[in-house]
Amino acid sequence: VQLQASGGGLVQAGGSLRLSCAVSGRAGPYPSAGWFRRAPGKEREFVAAIVASVLTGTKTYYADAVRGRFTISRDTDKNTVYLQMSSLKNEDTAVYYCALGGLGAVVTRVYDYWGQGTLVTVSS
Repeated sequence: VQLQASGGGLVQAGGSLRLSCAVSGRAGPYPSAGWFRRAPGKEREFVAAIVASVLTGTKTYYADAVRGRFTISRDTDKNTVYLQMSSLKNEDTAVYYCALGGLGAVVTRVYDYWGQGTLVTVSS
């Protein structure tokens, strides 16, 4: 399984970007997908996650710092996970990583596969 993250770039504060994470290979079943980020000089941190199951349907989770500004979604037909980011702030500057995992990953944040990261730079 390979994850290819894209969509990063330079954006002004208040602007928007959409990150994509294309999944290839034998990618199933991996009902949990997440986005994480690592800012310069900081530890990697959770950003958002989405999980789908027959019992619970689709649920999304967000870090407090991005709730209300970021939206995670998943297109199973295209095997792609998205992160729509709006009202970007300087502190959102980081390398963003996508990840894919089993049902419990949304709770444990232990994912099986990781993308290579895409850089988002927010300028004032």
